[in-house]
Amino acid sequence: MSIRKKPPIFPIINATLLIGISLVMLIPFLNILAGSFSDGQAILKGEVSVFPVQFTFDHYMAVFKNMAIWRAFGITIWVTIAGTALSLLFTSLMGYGLSKSYLKGRSLMMLLIIITMIFPAPLIPSYLVVKSFGLLDSLHALIIPGLISAFNLVIMITFFRGIPKALTDAATIDGCDEFNIFGRIILPLSLPSLTTIGLFYAVSYWNGYMGAIMYLRNPSLFTLQVKLRQLLVENDVGSMDSGMLMSIEGIRMATIIVATVPILFIYPMIQKHFIKGAMLGSIKG
Repeated sequence: MSIRKKPPIFPIINATLLIGISLVMLIPFLNILAGSFSDGQAILKGEVSVFPVQFTFDHYMAVFKNMAIWRAFGITIWVTIAGTALSLLFTSLMGYGLSKSYLKGRSLMMLLIIITMIFPAPLIPSYLVVKSFGLLDSLHALIIPGLISAFNLVIMITFFRGIPKALTDAATIDGCDEFNIFGRIILPLSLPSLTTIGLFYAVSYWNGYMGAIMYLRNPSLFTLQVKLRQLLVENDVGSMDSGMLMSIEGIRMATIIVATVPILFIYPMIQKHFIKGAMLGSIKG
């Protein structure tokens, strides 16, 4: 007589709890999405929940007609792409060097890196440093100060130290120098980890706000997040259609969606590498 096993209770409770929490976290986003497609009067009357009321594209049309939004969107894309590429390059190079136990001064460098994780640089000294290098009112000020994240650097150091030394020794015997070993062996093996920290860097650059507020004065250099702040805080609708001023709340919601959705599309495309990189980091750490 076979004994029928009862289904485990914990996975069911865990899944139900996580789904419930996810739905609760999703409601504000759905509310903003619904409001961006709703009539302005319905928004002002508080009739919009998670479904659009009197469906309309007027708010998006007002946003897309604003050239300042397009300029800020393009600047944000440029900063995100250039910043992420440079950050990955310098983080991987520095991480590979610090993963070598024979490197002189390695312990001191690691100590300084850990200190920056615990005690971040204050705003005023950071501003003075950027000013002393002549980076004020330049897009370089949005990239260079945060070029290497200490947290991401530690992840890469941990990953590089987990690569079998036999691989690099064999390449050295075959006549490869350090740059060839790094480019032909280390980087291809590091793709999952690079994808993981690349996502961290991309989100950081895309959502970058404080740097733009501190270092930029020229409105033509403002990023999308700064433009979004002007809409949310200062009611600055710029060159938007004056007939849409009655639904400024809808314009704000549409701008939030425009600023949020692009970065959301990145994760599904690299989900496979992201999960693999996170698992490798947990195993090798």
